Amino acid sequence: MSAPSARPAPEASSGSQPGPVLVLLVRAAHPRQAVITALAMAVAAAASGRSLREVGLVLATVLVGQAVLGWDNDLVDAPADRAPERSDKPLATGALERGTVGFALACAVLLLVPLALSSGIAAGVAYLASVVVGVAGNRWWRAGLLSWLPWAVSFALYPSYLSYGGCGGAAHGAPPTIAMTALAAALGVGVHVLTSLSGLVDDRAAGRRHVPLRLGLRLGAPRLLALTLAYCAVVTGLMALAASTVGLSD
Repeated sequence: MSAPSARPAPEASSGSQPGPVLVLLVRAAHPRQAVITALAMAVAAAASGRSLREVGLVLATVLVGQAVLGWDNDLVDAPADRAPERSDKPLATGALERGTVGFALACAVLLLVPLALSSGIAAGVAYLASVVVGVAGNRWWRAGLLSWLPWAVSFALYPSYLSYGGCGGAAHGAPPTIAMTALAAALGVGVHVLTSLSGLVDDRAAGRRHVPLRLGLRLGAPRLLALTLAYCAVVTGLMALAASTVGLSD
């Protein structure tokens, strides 16, 4: 009597494979920008004299906040990203479902609020406001001449987040200096151009006419990249100079 043929094992659904889904969620969160921003803020917090515990809190808060912005960006851009078949966008390729990203985004927001407020009310409100501005920029300003505005406003709020409060709100801090706030806003404009360069072709095809695209069409992408890197280096140097002279807080 012959042995019964083995039945093929049923394919596991995406929901039963937490590893791949987690990897896709990380990719959709714009991890490079998230990690660089979080590390830069943590270094700034350490340079301003915050304790190691507070530096860790800043790192965690900004990392979660950047994930919120990354997931929101991909949710907003998913229809446009499908047209050029963006292989780097899990939502655009269908590898990741909108509901999964939406759930992760909601969980991240619920985590972000207490994390931000753990640095004190004033500091937490400043950081949460920067995230709200970024979310608004994803929806209403990023395609036109005001594409730079949410980046400038968001970055201008970062010194307030660092200068106010401390871990657990134990310290009340002080307002940031005008120089640091203005320089942070200027840096935000430069970072906006840098992060837009890789998607200029797709943005033009999608009908966007934001500032980096207009500059790229006029100057060419290689020259714009070089000029933007030089601009960001100068602004960063001026921020270091301001930190050593006027300081972060008034």
